[in-house]
Amino acid sequence: MSRIAYVNGSYLPHAEASVHVEDRGLQFSDGVYEVIAVLGGRPVDLTGHMTRLRRSLGELRIALPMSPRCLGVVLREVTRRNKVRDGIVYVQVNRGVWRRDHPFPPETVAPSLMVTARHGLGPGPAVIESGVRVVTVPDQRWARRDIKSVSLLPNVMAKQAAREADAYEAWQVDDDGLVTEGTSTNAWIVTPDGTLVTRPLGADILAGITRDTLLALARADGIPVEERAFTVAEAKAAREAFLSSTTSLALAVVAIDDAPVANGAPGSITTRLRTLYLDHMSGVGAGDWLAA
Repeated sequence: MSRIAYVNGSYLPHAEASVHVEDRGLQFSDGVYEVIAVLGGRPVDLTGHMTRLRRSLGELRIALPMSPRCLGVVLREVTRRNKVRDGIVYVQVNRGVWRRDHPFPPETVAPSLMVTARHGLGPGPAVIESGVRVVTVPDQRWARRDIKSVSLLPNVMAKQAAREADAYEAWQVDDDGLVTEGTSTNAWIVTPDGTLVTRPLGADILAGITRDTLLALARADGIPVEERAFTVAEAKAAREAFLSSTTSLALAVVAIDDAPVANGAPGSITTRLRTLYLDHMSGVGAGDWLAA
């Protein structure tokens, strides 16, 4: 079955879907995006993703191209047409098409909307069971990482550095030696006394939807939580480390650079949180498309 994409009002074969050469998303990375997990044909944490999408658009002063309810219909239809039961749906909104000029185009210019969907959600069982390695790199991104912008070139370069080092992810490190986040994931550690630690929200990291859910699940399960920054050295000396995202869920980090984390195997708290999140995904987390 050929894939189907939605672009600016039309459902098209994936291979034929395109935007105008002067779309500002293409020429200026002037747009935002969301990636939403689909489980059993239903969206996971859709309300959180749509809230974040509207916030990102608001920060960049880009209009939502249709009502949230109508957008939910499009997301559902793209997922249905691609027969995705377990996978992801991707939505991107750009400022629109206008002659190449740095200032915003007139408000009459309509934003561009693209939606795609594909099968497959996260790493396979072998990777989950063994855990993954991350490498550390300098954080060279812009100062508004809280906006889920399509301007991802520093992330691309860092992810490529990780792949060339045979690692799953790169953890980015600020000028003070503190871990900010991965290229497409949030970063976590568990201290020797069993406290779960992740960097607090601010302009220097993205407010991960999976991150938010994991924090709530941890607190409800009685796991001590601290939202604070941590150093690379503290991470290497941690009892456990893991990363989180829409596609990775909670995935154990068993080595940082060349240093094993604890015994080099996934830890009990990471495993527990992954189980809790999977239960959440199949329960209250998997909602209705029209709840967007």
